[in-house]
Amino acid sequence: MNHREEWARRRRALLREMGRDAIAILPGAEEKFRNRDVSYRFRQSSDFLYLTGFEEPGAVAVFVPGRSEGEYLLFCNPRDRERETWIGRRAGPEGAVEQYGADLGFSIAQLDAEMPRLLEGVDRIFYTMGQNEAFDHRVIDWVNGLRARVRSGIASPETFISLEPLVHEMRLFKSKVEIAEMRRAARVSVAAHRRVLRMLAPGLHEYDVAAEVLHEFMRAGCEEAYGTIAGGGVNACILHYTQNSDLLKDGDLLLLDAGCESRGYAADITRTFPVNGRFSPEQRAVYDVVLAAQQEAIATCRRGRHWNEPYEATVRVITQGLVRLGLLRGPVRELIRDRAYEEFYMHRAGHWLGLDVHDVGSYKIDGHWRELEPGMVLTVEPGIYLRPGNRRIPKRFQGIGVRIEDDVLITRKDPDVLTRPLVKSADDIEQGMHVGRA
Repeated sequence: MNHREEWARRRRALLREMGRDAIAILPGAEEKFRNRDVSYRFRQSSDFLYLTGFEEPGAVAVFVPGRSEGEYLLFCNPRDRERETWIGRRAGPEGAVEQYGADLGFSIAQLDAEMPRLLEGVDRIFYTMGQNEAFDHRVIDWVNGLRARVRSGIASPETFISLEPLVHEMRLFKSKVEIAEMRRAARVSVAAHRRVLRMLAPGLHEYDVAAEVLHEFMRAGCEEAYGTIAGGGVNACILHYTQNSDLLKDGDLLLLDAGCESRGYAADITRTFPVNGRFSPEQRAVYDVVLAAQQEAIATCRRGRHWNEPYEATVRVITQGLVRLGLLRGPVRELIRDRAYEEFYMHRAGHWLGLDVHDVGSYKIDGHWRELEPGMVLTVEPGIYLRPGNRRIPKRFQGIGVRIEDDVLITRKDPDVLTRPLVKSADDIEQGMHVGRA
C-alpha cells in the first residue's frame, strides 16, 4: 500500500466515525518565524499530516461525510510562479487533488466564502477549540453568520465536538505502513548511536556528539524528532538537558537521548556510554540496575497487560537495586509505598510513540489503565539519577546518571523491540567502544 492509499484509508475511517449530518474542520500548521525574515523549518501538525500527507503551511482540510460533490476538501495556497521562485514549489488546488487525493481543491483565499455554504444544514461540527485562537474566531463567525439567517430557513450547526479524540484514538494503533516507517526511523537512530559509540573519547565536547548524530540523520534524509540530549558527567542527571556544550572528561558517562523522524514518524532511543570506554564499578552497578529494570518492563509489554505494568516493574527492580547498593534503606515494600525511589527515579517508564515523540492516545479509559493491544508503540525508559551534592549518598555515586530507552511494538505474541539491534549490556558497550577505537 502506498502512502496516498494509506491517507485515503484513514479518511474513510474518520468519515465513518463522524456519521452523516456532520462536518470536520482541521487547520494545518502555520509557518513560524525564528527572527525577522528567518522562519523555523516547517513541520506540519501531526493530525493534519496523518489525514492528508500535505506538508505545506497555511492549509485547511474539511471533511463532509456523504457529500455528493466531494467528502474531502483541501484549501491551500495557490500556485504562484514569483513566490515559488523564492520559497519553492507549491501543490496548489490542482495538486491537492492530483497528488494528495482531495475530492476538491480550493485556494485558501476562498475559505471564508465556501465555509458558510458547507456548514449550512449540518448538525454537528467536529473541530478542536483552543489550539488556534484566531481560527476559533473564524469558525464561530461562520456559525453565527448562519444563525443570523435562521428566519430565512437556514439551518445552522447546533453541536461542537472536539475532533481530537477521534483522530487520536486512530493514531494510537499503527498500520503496517506506519510500522514500516517507524522501523526505518529506529534503524537510522540506531546507526547514529553506533556512530557515537565508535567515536566517543575524552576531550570531545557534547556538541561533537550531537553533530555526529545529526550527520547520521541527515545523510539518511531524516531530521531530529526532538532536540538531542548529549549529557556528559553530572549533566546526565538533568532529564531534558539540551545545552550540549560541556567538555566530556575521562571518567564521565555520556547519556545520549536521540531519535530521528522519518516521514513524520519518530524513534526515541537512550543509551548511556562511558566516555573512556570503561564503566567504573559504581557506574556499572547503577547501570546494571537500570538495565535489569528495563528488561523486566519490556517483558510486561504484551497484549492484555495494562499500561502501568511496565512502570510498576521498573519501580520494583530499581527500588530493590537502590537498597542493594545502599542508596535506600528499609523494606522494599515500604519504600515503594512511600515513593522513596522518586528521589532518584522521578519520571514514568515511557510514553506512546508515533507521529509525535510523546504521541497521542489515552492512557486510561473510564479511570482505569488501558490494556495494551497490538499496533500500539511505546517507549520503555527507566533511569537512575544520583545528583551531585546529595549528602545522603556516598560521594563515589554522586553525579552518575543512567537511562536506557527502547521503542516497543505490541504484537499478538512477544514484544517487538524496534531498536533491539543497538547494544545495551555493559559488556557489549565496552566491547563496541574498544572495537571502534581499534
